[in-house]
Amino acid sequence: MDDMDDMEGVEGADGYFGESVATRYDDASGKVFAADAVDPAVAFLARLAGRGRALELGIGTGRLALPLARRGVPVHGIDLSRAMVARLREKPGGDEVGVTIGDFATTRVAGAFSVASLVFNTIMNLTSQQAQVDCFRNAAEHLEPGGTFVIEVMVPELRKLPPGQTAVPFHVSATRWAFDRYEVATQAMSSHYVDVVDGRGSHRSIPFRYVWPAELDLMAQLAGLRLRERWSGWAGEPFTNESEKHVSVWEKPAADGA
Repeated sequence: MDDMDDMEGVEGADGYFGESVATRYDDASGKVFAADAVDPAVAFLARLAGRGRALELGIGTGRLALPLARRGVPVHGIDLSRAMVARLREKPGGDEVGVTIGDFATTRVAGAFSVASLVFNTIMNLTSQQAQVDCFRNAAEHLEPGGTFVIEVMVPELRKLPPGQTAVPFHVSATRWAFDRYEVATQAMSSHYVDVVDGRGSHRSIPFRYVWPAELDLMAQLAGLRLRERWSGWAGEPFTNESEKHVSVWEKPAADGA
């Protein structure tokens, strides 16, 4: 799914994003921390937030939350991983961002928000359809009338699978092999990482549930939201048959039903 250097193979109190992941998460995910990845996303979310508040589900180390807060948008986050949030707190401005520790599919925080967001494929960390539906409902309950819920997620790469194949490699080198494994019958997916150090190999994996744009639209309907816009990226690129990901925006109807 993404060429990250560390993914724990055993789930703990911090989910799959414990201390060993959090310590090197920003470096391992360097390309999405670059300005050309962050700036368009922050501008997009700031536009939707307007003068209101922003809620980030899976806030992590604050990649988007901190620059969004620097724009003057009040930001609150929900995250299961104390280790990831600790890294956020270490950064300039990190102490000024409110964070609630918990499962973002069900955890509630006080107040209403103009925009809620779930980025960088994180919807797939919820490994059942019910949990993903719960997440939509939770986001909708946090939104004020007219507010929006934004998801950034990959398009499943099933077109790359010939008959009989279940894996799609995304990194191959002399010391590392990384691939995504798909189970089409259940929409289960897992990312696997094999590293070779001093001639010895180690294996780590993390589970996901891949999800289609149309399925997300139905989840939104169940939560009382409606699709407002869908793009191939944060800069507003058109979503097409060849798009590898999408940024989708669902809207909570205004109080008058308009």
